[in-house]
Amino acid sequence: MKYIIIILEPWRILRRIRLFIENILSLFPLFSFFRKTRSDECPVTLTHWFNQKVLGYNKLAYWPMHPSSQVSYTQKILIGKNVNPGYQFGCFIHGVNGITIGDYTSIAPNVGIMSGNHDPLDLRIQVKANPIHIGSYCWIGMNSMILANVILGDFTIVAAGAVVTKSFEEGYCIIGGNPARIIKKLDPTLCNRYEMTVSHIGYYPVNKFDNFKQVIIKNISCAE
Repeated sequence: MKYIIIILEPWRILRRIRLFIENILSLFPLFSFFRKTRSDECPVTLTHWFNQKVLGYNKLAYWPMHPSSQVSYTQKILIGKNVNPGYQFGCFIHGVNGITIGDYTSIAPNVGIMSGNHDPLDLRIQVKANPIHIGSYCWIGMNSMILANVILGDFTIVAAGAVVTKSFEEGYCIIGGNPARIIKKLDPTLCNRYEMTVSHIGYYPVNKFDNFKQVIIKNISCAE
C-alpha cells in the first residue's frame, strides 16, 4: 500500500498544480471556461486547452477533445449543450458533409462518425451525402460507427460495436448489430428530458454561441 501511495502522489501533485493554473487563468474572461465548466460532464481542462491550442492537436475544434481523437471539417459540425465528440479517446469525426448533434448526447471512446464516402468506381472522388443528424439525449456506444446520410432521433441508444447504415428518425430505441437494427423500443413517457445549467458550449460562452451557430448552420446547408 505504501508503494501505491508513493506512485500516486506525483499525479496528485500534478493535478493540484493544474487546478492552481486553471484558477489563475480563470481570472481572465478569455479563460473563464476552466472554472465555469468544471462541474460539467465534460469539463474543459488545462490539458485539453494546451493540447489543442498550443500543441495543435485538433486545434480547429471549438470544443475540448482528447489528443488521440481526430476531427475534420469542424466548420460543418454543430454540437449542442454538454456535447463534446472526441472528448473520449480514439474517436474519428469526419464532417465533410455536415454533422449535427443535439443536447446532452454522450459519445463513448473509439466512435466513428463518418459523413463522407468514396465513389466505389473512383476512390479519389468524395460522394456527396446528406448531413448526419444525431438527436438529443442519445448515447453512442464504444466502437460503434455512424455512416453518411443517417438521422437518429432523440433517445437513440447505439450499442457498442454497432454499424449504423440507415436512419432511425423516430428515436426512443436501442439499436445494435452490423448493420444496426432495433433491439428494443423505449417508452417516451419514461425518458427524462432533463435540463442543466450550461455556461459554455465547447470553448464558447452560451451567450456568444448563437452567431457562431448560424455560421455553422450555413456551412452545413451549403454542404447539402
